[in-house]
Amino acid sequence: MSEVILKGIKKVYDNKVTAVHDVNINIKDKEFIVLVGPSGCGKSTTLRMVAGLEEISGGELYIDGKLVNDVAPKDRDIAMVFQSYALYPHMTVRDNLGFALKLKKVDPAEIKKKVEEVAEILDITQYLDRKPKALSGGQRQRVAIGRAMVRDPKVFLMDEPLSNLDAKLRNQMRAEIIKLRQRINTTFMYVTHDQTEAMTLADRIVIMKDGFVNQIGTPQELFNKPVNLFVAGFIGMPVMNFFDGCKLLCENGKYFAEVRGVKFELSDFQQKALQQKGAKPCDIVVGIRPQHISVGKGELSAKIEVSEMLGSEYNIHARSGDDEVVMVIPTVGLGEDVSMGRVVKFSTQPELLQLFDKETGNNLIWYDPASAEANAPECMNYDF
Repeated sequence: MSEVILKGIKKVYDNKVTAVHDVNINIKDKEFIVLVGPSGCGKSTTLRMVAGLEEISGGELYIDGKLVNDVAPKDRDIAMVFQSYALYPHMTVRDNLGFALKLKKVDPAEIKKKVEEVAEILDITQYLDRKPKALSGGQRQRVAIGRAMVRDPKVFLMDEPLSNLDAKLRNQMRAEIIKLRQRINTTFMYVTHDQTEAMTLADRIVIMKDGFVNQIGTPQELFNKPVNLFVAGFIGMPVMNFFDGCKLLCENGKYFAEVRGVKFELSDFQQKALQQKGAKPCDIVVGIRPQHISVGKGELSAKIEVSEMLGSEYNIHARSGDDEVVMVIPTVGLGEDVSMGRVVKFSTQPELLQLFDKETGNNLIWYDPASAEANAPECMNYDF
């Protein structure tokens, strides 16, 4: 078992700056967890505390059921892949891969066997006798991953391992990591600021901001059920549209969302959720995913400022009053002129609306203050 449990983990530096606040994550055996968030959110600091490279200021860290707060990094049975490849330039790939085992005085025949097995998995067998300077960025990153693999660690820690690669190589290496995960079947903690990496690699994603965990969930849960404005705006490409100055209304026992003077009667599920929470009429921010907008009908209108034809779809940037609206519209069966300068009608299905309290930024449907994962401060100071 390679379960990793973070209980109330906290990091406070000597200058009294708190980098990580009360992080609670239960990572299951063989689960791939991705920590994602903007620069400075505390994700790398959290990973480094798991690795033992940063001292834990508060809380408890368990690896494989063992409390490891005061256990040295070398004794935690983890392997870390850094943003920089950190390969020994004077050593061949073979020697880089086997160096950790050599330090442990493993039998040379066993080292040779493990190195060749890992090289075959990563498709770097032909490079074993080369030095790092003779390799491309993607090949060096495979060697860095392979050096961690030969140790058969309980937990793999990866700190933005693809950020030094160009876009094409990043896509290739993402696919390689997915295949690698299926073959070695161990627990992964992976840090990135790239939501595409997070969405494609993760079993579950931990979204962080300002040292707080905002939400933990599967990629689909975070896309469909964001707990606050920050999560909603961080996950999804293009980013979610936000309409300020909206209202939650309650008339004759029914809830409505008013967006730019247009009233949407909410779905049965939304009605029930709001009733259970005792929601009162209030000022709200309404979020709509670009993929959830349809054009050519509806009571809302927008003037197209930019229309990007991407083959199977249009990315449309339009202006509706004071709000910028991004729409992703399939080209098949469109039947509507979406050229620049056109004014188009648009709408969405009420059940796809995301409703955020204007004051706190929390989702009126999905935010649960009792949840252990909802430990971020109530107001996230979201800037429109």
